[in-house]
Amino acid sequence: MVQLISIAIDYHRPYPARMQFQQLLYFVAVAETRHFTRAAEQVHVSQPSLSQQVRALEKELGAELFSRARGNIALTDAGEALLPLARRILADADTARIEVQELAQLRRGRIRLGATPSVCTGLLPEVLRAFHDRHPGIQLLLEEGGSHDLVRELARGALDLALVVLPLPTPSPALTTVELLREDLVVVSSPDARGLGKTVRVADLEGQRLVMFRHGYDLRELTVAACRAAGFEPDFAVEGGEMDAVLGFVQAGLGVAVVPRMVAERAGRGLRMAPLARPGLHRTIALAHRSDVAPPRAARELQRMLLAPPGVQ
Repeated sequence: MVQLISIAIDYHRPYPARMQFQQLLYFVAVAETRHFTRAAEQVHVSQPSLSQQVRALEKELGAELFSRARGNIALTDAGEALLPLARRILADADTARIEVQELAQLRRGRIRLGATPSVCTGLLPEVLRAFHDRHPGIQLLLEEGGSHDLVRELARGALDLALVVLPLPTPSPALTTVELLREDLVVVSSPDARGLGKTVRVADLEGQRLVMFRHGYDLRELTVAACRAAGFEPDFAVEGGEMDAVLGFVQAGLGVAVVPRMVAERAGRGLRMAPLARPGLHRTIALAHRSDVAPPRAARELQRMLLAPPGVQ
């Protein structure tokens, strides 16, 4: 008849958790070697100590795990029932150890990163490539959006980090921001566009048809505000696009656009770039995360690389 093993755990009793784990380790060693002395050598413990812990485990379970008749070691029915469970527990513990070590050493994990489309185009490619080369096991999940949307996603815990434009549309004490860089905005046009010099004042945009980003885009609000401050309403040739669409429409000659210098320099589409006359237009990019929750280890490493001076990553 097979004996049934019932293991009752009293969470108020001060069990020595390390010793219980060792008892299973010793039991499996004896079960596999069928010899107490060889099992003790295998787990690097004295034979009397191993025998004592196996006896303690049997007492705890209320059943003998081995028959020791005439010096022959064999598993009892209770031992046969416990062996696969013990092996699974030991294997799970080893898997947990490996998982934690891999996360701690950045061999595995994920980063949920949010960024505005212009930052994705201009700043992120080289940094993410360097990060991936160093930590190829880390999964990078990228979400593009305006700063307003990214702040909302950060607040609800859907992102670990976000690259946003300051000042935030909705300032929140629940978010921590660190300024990353301040970049100039420039005017891009097709090579055959007329009416713009090598340096452009905001006032020169009056009468020019603008290719404009969608509502909620930081560059849209900044450009429209600058035009109104200069005393005119901007004239849109086309509006509602993301960064790639805006650059494509400008290249096609539909109008001009105000974009970050970094994006214009990387566009590689035969666009003409003109800086804005002083005081010009600028924007500040910041790295944001929740104040109440520390970013995961992998996200902190990416944060360090983003904030490191060029050449120090």
